[in-house]
Amino acid sequence: QVQLVESGGGLVQPGGSLRLSCAASGIAFIMYQMAWYRQAPGQQRELVARVRRGGDILYADSVKGRFIISRDNANDSVYLQMNSLKAEDTAVYSCNANYINGLGVEVEYWGQGTQVTVSS
Repeated sequence: QVQLVESGGGLVQPGGSLRLSCAASGIAFIMYQMAWYRQAPGQQRELVARVRRGGDILYADSVKGRFIISRDNANDSVYLQMNSLKAEDTAVYSCNANYINGLGVEVEYWGQGTQVTVSS
């Protein structure tokens, strides 16, 4: 059974920091691209950051210079360090694992999401 379990969300003041964690099980983690997405109320889900299995990293423009994504292949985990948080970062953050198999079929899994609220 595949599981992606996020943790680390919560309430933080503007300018503060949070670190999200996503622990994966049931997949060959090292083969997967890992990503963080977020969805604010009334808005579409958007990519925050992703790290490919080779280590290549991409950030949304809105979080560049503030957020850092990292992966620990030894512990099947991916992290999102969020600094200088703003009210507009408030959203449900979800972990995503994505893999294209040998037949060209996309295999994708999602975590349940963790709420991040930035407010004074």
